[in-house]
Amino acid sequence: MRSVWSWLQRLLILGTVLWLSASASMVWAAEDTLYLQPGDQLQIVLLGEPDFDLPFEVEADGTIQLPEFGRIKLSGLTTEAALSAISNALQPYYLNLNRLSLSVKVRRLAVMVLGYVKSPGLVYLNNGATVQMAINAAQGLLQGAQLDRLQHRRADVTTVFNYKSYLDSGDVTALPSLEPMDEIFVPASPLIGNVQVDFDAATLIASGDAADEDNSVTVFGEVPRPGTFSFKDGMTVIDLLMRAGGVTRYAGVEQIRIISNGVPTPFDLRAYLDTGDRSKMPQLANGDIIYIPQAVEGIRSGVSNVFVIGEVFKPGAYEAKGGATFLEILANAGGPTRFAETRQVRILRADGSSTPFDLAAFTEGLSTEDMPLVSAGDAIFIPEKLDMNEKSWLKVPTSRAVGLIGAVQRPGRYEWSPEMNLLDLLAHAGGPTQSGDTAHLQVIRAVINGESRQPIDFNLKRYLENPDSPLVEILAGDTIVVPQLPDDPNDNRSQWIAQSSKNSIYILGQVGAPGRYAFSEELNFLDIMGAAQGPNANADLANIKISHRNGDTVNVTELNLYHYFETGDETILPKVKNEDVIYFPALSRSWLEKDKDDTVRILGAVARPGRYEFADNMTILDILAEAGGPTANAKQDSIVVINQGVSEDQSHVFDLVQFAKKGDFGLLPVLRNGDTIYVPDKSQGTWRSGLNFLDDILNVAAFIIFFR
Repeated sequence: MRSVWSWLQRLLILGTVLWLSASASMVWAAEDTLYLQPGDQLQIVLLGEPDFDLPFEVEADGTIQLPEFGRIKLSGLTTEAALSAISNALQPYYLNLNRLSLSVKVRRLAVMVLGYVKSPGLVYLNNGATVQMAINAAQGLLQGAQLDRLQHRRADVTTVFNYKSYLDSGDVTALPSLEPMDEIFVPASPLIGNVQVDFDAATLIASGDAADEDNSVTVFGEVPRPGTFSFKDGMTVIDLLMRAGGVTRYAGVEQIRIISNGVPTPFDLRAYLDTGDRSKMPQLANGDIIYIPQAVEGIRSGVSNVFVIGEVFKPGAYEAKGGATFLEILANAGGPTRFAETRQVRILRADGSSTPFDLAAFTEGLSTEDMPLVSAGDAIFIPEKLDMNEKSWLKVPTSRAVGLIGAVQRPGRYEWSPEMNLLDLLAHAGGPTQSGDTAHLQVIRAVINGESRQPIDFNLKRYLENPDSPLVEILAGDTIVVPQLPDDPNDNRSQWIAQSSKNSIYILGQVGAPGRYAFSEELNFLDIMGAAQGPNANADLANIKISHRNGDTVNVTELNLYHYFETGDETILPKVKNEDVIYFPALSRSWLEKDKDDTVRILGAVARPGRYEFADNMTILDILAEAGGPTANAKQDSIVVINQGVSEDQSHVFDLVQFAKKGDFGLLPVLRNGDTIYVPDKSQGTWRSGLNFLDDILNVAAFIIFFR
């Protein structure tokens, strides 16, 4: 038995040795048929040479860098052939190559990843790696990469594959297999534009997700994320609006426009949501455009809206929820304004009928009618009061108000309470006006239980003089009338149109306020003249005329008011009566209106040469002053005075310079009406030498003026 068992052990050991030998042969055979490729790491061993300690990497061009020799191409060779090629290349540089060996340390796959990736370039992968591993080795995709149009390039053959489909399903067959030196190209989405900018996820999502225009629908307008979105058959407008983030608060959902094949079609989203009628939903196709406009101040309609118009704080269209009452709708509209006529509310029905409603009476509990029912499509109209400037008297019921009319500062309707009296009411209204007749106040009593009461006359003036007398009692609903005093005939210019001419007097001409004035017998001439604010500076007080028209005949009286001012004698003033006309003429300052015998002429070098009115008490100095005085070029020592009507010495010279030095008034020449004064100019010669010539000029000038 021991010998048998020994033989069995020997056979087992022999079988094991034979199996190991066969396995080694298979390995070496497999290694001999292994072809080198770019990316492989080779271990070349040459004892005693430190240059061969580090591994050698097969580059993209299939070569390695050998010490001393340089580059040698090994791609596509087996390890045995590669060892032989290396040995032959190193033969001239190294003596003993018998112990040179070659082995593949790391087997890798070199793939070129280009396009919209973070780190494009050559990446090294393990054998059997996929496209996803290659993209990850390139640091992943950039935001904006188009996942459904990736390209796989091998030699001159390019294949487009859908990487997004692989990510959605996990189907590895959707990806191409990789071989050494394959290229993977990742294109950019056309939505990112032609300018390179940094994007974030929100920006890319907001731009849509469509890859091309042929399979997309564009949505823009009042949506949070306008853009171009991929389209599939069966998608609706609502589907695309949801992908665009819905609509904003400013969207006009009743005016959506869908442009298909160049033809715009309106779409009312609100009507669809109100009815659910799918026939109102338009059909979409590839390339369509959906535009959501901004809501404008236009007509807002809807099958569930109630419209509130007129004097409310927020008029407009309101969606009527089920069971919404009249007051709830009115409250949502802010309620009536202060100018609302709440007694004339109208509910305009959708069928064209109208229902009146007294809101004021309803709130006071005086109305027997029920609150009106309001349905969708109806309109509530709150009209405006006739007078917008007055506070609404409807805010104070009749049972708590009194009226005050007549000659008071602020007549009107006022809230009343029992603790108030007549003086409180008048004080609140600003008191009576200046023309108010406080001695004849009248209190009109309110009707109580259908019975009217007699008005009460009250003398407020007497009460104010004697407060011990009783004050009239005022009740809610009463009306106090303050009459106006009769017009004062002495102060009624503003009422002259309504005043009879028989009670008037007229004052015209050069007075401060000409016009028509009330007249009474106790008034005199000075009263009327004072009422007209007296004569002005242009009045000719010496020639006032009064036309008396109140008798059978008309006569005119002349008055020289200067005489009255000099003497103070009032008998000079005429008696005036009603209908008389008092006329104040203007002073005549034109020499043409004066007789030439009442004037003096002044010629030559004076400021204002001409003819001037002359009085016997005037001197040559007065005339020179009236004419503005001599000019700077005047010969003041040779002034010529020509006396008209004197037989001898018709002209003589006056030396104004000598007079100014001495101040002797005896040197002043005598002037008479019609005389002529000539002031020569320094540019002229001596007066004596040209006297005859001046006489001729004056004679000719006098002749021309006389016959003109």
